[in-house]
Formats: sequence, structure tokens, C-alpha cells
Amino acid sequence: MTPTVLTIAGSDPSGGAGIQADLKTFSALGAYGAAALTALTAQNTQGVRGVLPIAGDFVADQLSAIYDDLDVRATKTGMLGGPDVVDAVVDAVGRYRVPNVVVDPVMVAASGDRLVSDETVAAIRDRLVPRASIITPNLPEAATLLGWDEVRPDRMAEAGAALRELGVPAVVVKGGHDGGPEAVDVLVDENGAQELRATRVATKNTHGTGCTFASAIAVGLARERSVYEAVAEAKRYLTAALQAADTLHVGGGHGPVHHFHALWHSP
Repeated sequence: MTPTVLTIAGSDPSGGAGIQADLKTFSALGAYGAAALTALTAQNTQGVRGVLPIAGDFVADQLSAIYDDLDVRATKTGMLGGPDVVDAVVDAVGRYRVPNVVVDPVMVAASGDRLVSDETVAAIRDRLVPRASIITPNLPEAATLLGWDEVRPDRMAEAGAALRELGVPAVVVKGGHDGGPEAVDVLVDENGAQELRATRVATKNTHGTGCTFASAIAVGLARERSVYEAVAEAKRYLTAALQAADTLHVGGGHGPVHHFHALWHSP
């Protein structure tokens, strides 16, 4: 049976991140994708020009329409915008007893700029994270959730353990911001801390990597993989998508990864 996976996130009209990246990932990995929009953005590979948030009550309407009808086996969240949207998600996943909730806590841009308000950070930390099955913060997002000045690469396991104290069973602290020769992520769950390593891919086309990684984990969980198997498979998929990214030639900035690298190749 083909599993259904839902993304709750913003739209990227250039197709590299947000719900577009999520739906591509679901499809590439053999899942049926559904989507609830939290925001419209005007952006491309060179940057974000504007954001139009969607009200929490309409996000709630989208979620009830989906959960009432579809057998959703995993849900992935991305950019949520405001506390009202966070509350809509928390209410829906609780009321419908949603299995396998993957939270990508989109809070900090690649430039280091905060993308959401303090109130939204608090809502995600205090209300959504305890409902999640796994969260996937990068180094700045882990620091934001913990109230630390920073999370250094040598403290990723410590940060993951501290984040688990917020009530989430598993945490992947992503080391992509480190910039070393290897891309090292640290999974912290009931079994302790485990490193997942891959050779860092030399490419500027990294738009949507966080969305893609979390979405791939959601597909793995929907297929009843263990947390470690889902994360390891997602990392392998993302690494291959990054390795093929330069063949796409999309945009003049940081282009997307190649979600369908296993299915077709650009000339």
C-alpha cells in the first residue's frame, strides 16, 4: 500500500523548498503527498521578496479536510509563521492522533536572520515539539530552541539530549552549517547519540535541503522504518540529490537539489 504523507508548510514558487520540495521528495520516494499551506512566499533561488501568512483558522480547516478523508501515515511541518498556526497544528495532530510527526523547526535563515517571532519560537518549543516524533533542527535552530548563544559541532550530542528534555523522543541535530569536509548529523534518541556522516558535496545548489531531509524522514517513518533507519535513508537520499544538483541548472543563485536524481537526469 502506498503511504500518504502530509506536509504543513509554506509555498516556494521557484520549486526548490517548502511544500514543493516536500511533495517532490514524497513522490521520488514512492509516497502519496498531501499539503496544507501555511504561507505564500515570493522567492527564487536568490532570496525571499515577500511572505503572505495564512491565518491559523484556515490552516485548521485544511488539516481537518485532509485528516477527515486521507489515511495520513506521517506528517511533516516546516515554516509555520505564527502562534495561531502552531496551535492549529498542535490541535489537529492531537485530535486526530496523528502518527509520526516530523517537525523541521524553520526559524533561522541561512544568513543567520531570525524568520519567526519570539512568540512563535515559544509556541513551537512548548506546544509542538512535545507532540513530535522527531525534530530536525540545524545548529542555529537548536540554539534558538534551547536559548543558547550557539551550538558548536562538538556539542551536537549535548544539544540533542537537551532538546529531548522538551518532550520529543528523537532529535537530529544537523551539522550542515559547520562547513567541514564531512556533513555530520547527530541522532539522539532513547539509544543515545549516533553520528551519521557523509562526505560534504561541493555545490552551491543547496536550496531546500532541510525541507527535503525532513520529508524523506517522514516517508521512512510512514513505511514503518525505525527512527535510525528513516534518518539514515533520508541522509543517503539527500546526499545523492546534492551530488546531482549541479546538473539541473536552475536559477542564478542557490539552486535546488535534484529530487528525482534516481528517475531522470538532465543533459
